[in-house]
Amino acid sequence: MTIDEKALDLHEKLHGKLSTEAKCHVNSREDLSLAYTPGVAEPCRKIAANEEEVYKYTWKSNTVAVVSDGSAVLGLGNIGPKAAMPVMEGKAVLFKEFGDVNAVPICLDTQDPQEIIDTVVRIAPGFGGINLEDISAPRCFEIENKLKEILDIPVFHDDQHGTAIVVLAGIINALKVVGKKKEDCKVVVNGDGSAGIAISKLLLKYGFKDLTICGLYGILSKDVDDWAQKEMAEVTNLSGQKGTLKDAMVGADIFVGVSAPNIVTADMVKSMNKDAIMFAMANPVPEIMPDVAKAAGAKVVGTGRSDFPNQVNNVVAFPGIFKGALEGRAKQITEKMKLAAALAIASLVPDDELNENNILPEAFNPVVAEVVSKAVKDNI
Repeated sequence: MTIDEKALDLHEKLHGKLSTEAKCHVNSREDLSLAYTPGVAEPCRKIAANEEEVYKYTWKSNTVAVVSDGSAVLGLGNIGPKAAMPVMEGKAVLFKEFGDVNAVPICLDTQDPQEIIDTVVRIAPGFGGINLEDISAPRCFEIENKLKEILDIPVFHDDQHGTAIVVLAGIINALKVVGKKKEDCKVVVNGDGSAGIAISKLLLKYGFKDLTICGLYGILSKDVDDWAQKEMAEVTNLSGQKGTLKDAMVGADIFVGVSAPNIVTADMVKSMNKDAIMFAMANPVPEIMPDVAKAAGAKVVGTGRSDFPNQVNNVVAFPGIFKGALEGRAKQITEKMKLAAALAIASLVPDDELNENNILPEAFNPVVAEVVSKAVKDNI
């Protein structure tokens, strides 16, 4: 059976990947009176008197809503809320398996930003955090920013920030392998949507100076119309370079791709500086295959795939980030917390084990979520 056939078989047999599990059991009248009426009235009274008590008496303290409108699902595009459900269920499984955080998939039958904002605000009392997932740009920026203004619980768009955190962690370690400093590196990010913009912002925050973003129409410049891209054009491509991705990559030290398959050629890699770092993360087919990039002179190559070394995988980030934010009762996930998470992830590969094929911890490393969680809590 192929992986697709096995996945269909799994989902059909299970009828979805989630179920609810009761922590208490009702086997007697007393059990019933404690779990429900009349006993349940007492925690209700406590919460009514002091709303903070909801964290003590309900699952809010360790539960996240995974919210999507199905507009930008994996590499599938705008497939709608019903077709997005398997992905959101899968995300909830990863929250539980890797971070012991409860997560509930919520797929909304609207792609209107204000309707999404209003809906999330109305369901927020039952959750300790909101994980936005697979919502297309530029709407995702508006939705996240507005929810962060309104809500007093963490709101995190994983496609943006989880990706950015893991990319930065990988680059931190890759720089050690190639012996370069962030201040001396020219970075090219291909993809001017949500992930590309978030990656660029975090790399700039970390201290990279020379960063250029490319999109469908080439190098991002100040005459772009989209407000999110215009904002980034003000702080990137400081030399005012014009042209295509091919032009941007000449003399670059680092390439980060969150764009489309097979758009980087061997000649483009050859035009980069010696010992280049390539993160080609288009899925399932990357911007350039690792063997082609290595043959052209790249030193460190990462992809989004699990069948190549250096998988850039958000699962090493988001479970621990939410675990730390929930346990620390953070009201927001800040830039300081994101940087701390990236440094924590990078630290999980000891210097004496770093090499061109080992720059990021495995998702199945049992300490990842705890280390990331602690880093987040220490920076609240």
